[in-house]
Amino acid sequence: MESKIAKYLHLKNHPVAILWTEEMPKEAIHFQENKWGCVVALLKAASQGKITAATNNTTVCQGGKVGLGFQGYEHGRIEYFLSTGNKNVPKGERYKKTPELARIFTETIPQVNAGNCLVFKPLDMVTEEEKPECVFFLVDADQISGLITLSNYDKETQDSTQIRFASGCAQAVLYPLYAAQKGESTCYIGMTDPSARKVIDKNELSFSIPYGRFLEMEREADGSFFTTDTWDIISRRIP
Repeated sequence: MESKIAKYLHLKNHPVAILWTEEMPKEAIHFQENKWGCVVALLKAASQGKITAATNNTTVCQGGKVGLGFQGYEHGRIEYFLSTGNKNVPKGERYKKTPELARIFTETIPQVNAGNCLVFKPLDMVTEEEKPECVFFLVDADQISGLITLSNYDKETQDSTQIRFASGCAQAVLYPLYAAQKGESTCYIGMTDPSARKVIDKNELSFSIPYGRFLEMEREADGSFFTTDTWDIISRRIP
């Protein structure tokens, strides 16, 4: 599928379709079982034109397992890792002030009905038989301003895009997956997680859209501000 939105954004990388499959695609790049890797790297590689994928067994990072929807958090260590640390976790990340606050976060993050394999695929490689759950963009500030504006363009409410505290993969994948499974249209800004930012460019954030809402936004793009002089001025400075 070719995206009108990507053209208006002058996107140099690829919009990424996120979809469940029964089996790992043979051509997919993936981590080896029992070998740690940051799943944000899989998203980035997909935006660069590669097909990547993850299963519960190839996702060692607990935050990654949660962020991709394979399972919820296992307690006992994570609440200290995300906060102050303890004798068994000497270096807490200090993303939450106390273990109690970290536990509340881990207990309230949404969970989804997971499939066997989650595939990240450049949108223009998606076949007619495949149905993505959501679409992920890796964008700069000008491009994200366009996406946020378009997400509210045809809505009575003004909160169609949200930012939630979470790991980078949960922001980019879990929350839009959850919205898609509930039939909601909320879009999510992501990659504000400092740990995830180590993997991507300093000027990039993510923007994720449930697939049904993405199709609506595609239909609305031609009549929107994307066709105005204002956007033309902005688009000419997008590198």
